[in-house]
Amino acid sequence: MGVSIVVWVLTIVMITALMLVDYVFHVRHTHGPTLRGSALWSAMFIGIAVLFGIAVAVFGSAAMAIEYFASYLSNEALSVDNLFVFLVIISSFGVPRVAQQKVLLFGIAFALVARTGFILLGAALIDNFNWTFYAFGLGLLVMAGNLAKPEQPETRNDNLILRLANRFLRTSPDYNGDRLFVVENGKRVMTPLLLVMIAIGGSDVLFAFDSVPALFGLTQNVYLVFAATAFSLLGLRQLYFLIDNLLDRLIYLSYGLAAILGFIGVKLMLEALHDNNIPFINDGRPVPIVEITTATSLTVIVAVLVITTVASLFSARGRRQNAVARARRHALEYLDLHYEADPAEREKIFAALLAAEHEIDSLSTRYRAPAKQEEELTALLRSAHDAHEAHG
Repeated sequence: MGVSIVVWVLTIVMITALMLVDYVFHVRHTHGPTLRGSALWSAMFIGIAVLFGIAVAVFGSAAMAIEYFASYLSNEALSVDNLFVFLVIISSFGVPRVAQQKVLLFGIAFALVARTGFILLGAALIDNFNWTFYAFGLGLLVMAGNLAKPEQPETRNDNLILRLANRFLRTSPDYNGDRLFVVENGKRVMTPLLLVMIAIGGSDVLFAFDSVPALFGLTQNVYLVFAATAFSLLGLRQLYFLIDNLLDRLIYLSYGLAAILGFIGVKLMLEALHDNNIPFINDGRPVPIVEITTATSLTVIVAVLVITTVASLFSARGRRQNAVARARRHALEYLDLHYEADPAEREKIFAALLAAEHEIDSLSTRYRAPAKQEEELTALLRSAHDAHEAHG
């Protein structure tokens, strides 16, 4: 279905309006997110995405709706993987929770702009070059292989842009709420919050390299690719605060994403062979080969996500990894004197730290991290306890 300019404009206006609503209600007036608020707003954005898919079925076709939902689900799953990187960046910089909303909204806005550019570029390549399908397919297979052997994320951020910014620009070592610039000693300097935004934006560009080809493996309708990308990103900020204590629990998610990217990569290669016009492959003629339908793709994506999520949630290793991550996060929060000055809030953070430590002690030591990481965690927890005793 060819989508008219009017439909494009209306869709862009709706997405822009939703971004503005998100900004007005959550970022303009700084406040810490609540679990109930995050759940309600997540449900709202997911509901809007589902209603949009129903509208596609009504005004377009059932086949288009299936393509949209397959694209939306796969991009949402890849976005959750993106949240792991956000979590590492935000934790390594010790971003105050009240300022995390602004960081994430900027990251989402930047991701939407960057991925729109990649979508338009990908569409132009697909329209003009048959080899693009082969390139996208091979790229997804390589990314699937990399995801299948996940590495432990670094706790320190060694981003080149950040090192250059710290060296050549005037930066402040401390946060000041959610402000990007402050005046120190009569000079206007950047706060670490702006540097975090740079790191988040850089990670978004990297994630576009796997998400956009994956979507084109499910549909070549540029409008549906754009809509699925936009709606999956819109609720990402709320999803972060809703599941931030479960992110480290999803230990098998990377394997599930690897399976999805690998499947879509194979699907793209099969489509490339089916429409082949490259001279050195079958003398430039299409190869009669089985095609994978979008309905089959949607079924595979849903099945893989359900299996990996359930397996992760019931995994003892996942529970321990989640408890360790929470303990590390709460210890860093408590040690950051600029995080929360309110004594009651600091006690709340320390209580959460004790609960995480208790859960670690109650779980099997079979899934211990490498000795060096265990030593670093022990030292960090000891520092938090020493600080609590000193303030007691």
